[in-house]
Amino acid sequence: MLHVLIVDDEMKMAAALARMLEREGHKVEATASPETALESLAREEFDVVLCDMRMPTMSGLDVLRRTKRLVPTVDFVIMTAYADARSAVECMKEGALDYLIKPFPIDELRLLLQRVEETRHLREENARLRELVDERISLENIIAASKQMQDVLARARKVAAANSSVLLLGESGTGKEVLAKAIHRMSSRAQKPLVVVNCGAIPETLLESELFGHTRGAFTGAVEARKGMFEAADGGTIFLDEIGDLPLHLQVKLLRVLQEGEIQRIGESAPRKVDVRVIAATNRDLESLVAEGKFRQDLYYRLNVIPIYLPPLRERREDIPPLIEYFMQKYAPSGMRKRFSPEAFSLLMRYDYPGNVRELENAVEHAVVLSEGELIKVEDLPLQIQNAEWERVIYPQPSGEAVPLEELEKRAILAALEKTNYNMTRAAAHLGITRRTLGYRIKKYGLDDYVAEKTRRPARRKDTS
Repeated sequence: MLHVLIVDDEMKMAAALARMLEREGHKVEATASPETALESLAREEFDVVLCDMRMPTMSGLDVLRRTKRLVPTVDFVIMTAYADARSAVECMKEGALDYLIKPFPIDELRLLLQRVEETRHLREENARLRELVDERISLENIIAASKQMQDVLARARKVAAANSSVLLLGESGTGKEVLAKAIHRMSSRAQKPLVVVNCGAIPETLLESELFGHTRGAFTGAVEARKGMFEAADGGTIFLDEIGDLPLHLQVKLLRVLQEGEIQRIGESAPRKVDVRVIAATNRDLESLVAEGKFRQDLYYRLNVIPIYLPPLRERREDIPPLIEYFMQKYAPSGMRKRFSPEAFSLLMRYDYPGNVRELENAVEHAVVLSEGELIKVEDLPLQIQNAEWERVIYPQPSGEAVPLEELEKRAILAALEKTNYNMTRAAAHLGITRRTLGYRIKKYGLDDYVAEKTRRPARRKDTS
């Protein structure tokens, strides 16, 4: 079934055509006014427009151009009794699907609408298949070598089969969006849309319209009606990332969606029904926000039906090696097998990753791109990982006792020397001092003999032949 808009100043013909199409099972609206037609296009969604070419107030070509600006995806068919090659070519250039010459056989129109239905069905199916290819995500291919992540996936499998709201908790970069997509793909809603919204990335002034939609003229700049993300996700899932950043006045509207299954567009008085599963995520402490009056308690309980906590990467280091291997395959040039040196791999294993999996992925990509040949060395790693190890030597885990400044300086010198293979010039540059100053400090701390021993090379054997 198609939603058809007929625009023809000969209202008797438009009405007769509408009755015939309605008998075929289509939903039809007919008007003699091009202006009224454009208003309808801004307010409602149509699949196809059948428009007369010559009308008193506006030509069919003008209606076509304005329609394509309003709704680029609608199929547009021109009808005229005054056919000529030039106008036909011009209409096709402007995006018309086809051109009917009055009086046209009903079978010709019937075949044209059948083609529209088939084309739209194929377009939707291709979009769905592209989405499945682009987001080939399931719980089975999420890397989980650690016991913590295996527990997370076991819980997610149980959640996927239900329609309950899910709240994903954990630091930024732990993989909350990946898990949300996996839950959707494993659910009975997998064939319906998954809409992702970052509540913290959309300006507050636009967020309500983005989520719930608006009518034409609801505010300055609202030149056409627009459905929001909840309507776009109807039948499927909406993932609300950074839910802790949602303003209080929109929390009320979200609560209504969860309780009543209703949304209300800006500028409309009547609610609209939606069937959407909500998966929310945050790296903030929502209970603290509730206590501070910044997050509604009733909304918190509605979202927190099934909480899933994703641990940070530093607490599940067993996942680092397989993640490194996965990202290596993802970013290595085609046909080249890259590998990390033992020293570089050791640094990757010991680093704490404040940015979690996202930071590890960036680090591997950085190293793969900058490395020459197959072996990735320490100097190919991001500086924050190299420097973190250097600082670990200088500032070990605190024991509760203050460390004298001279001791810290001595540790810094030794770490710089070790890092540069006891090259005095490079070590001095790393410390931000001159080579002469470094030599003075080595003597000051009694490190002369130690450094000399490290830099001593075996004496050459005399040729006795």
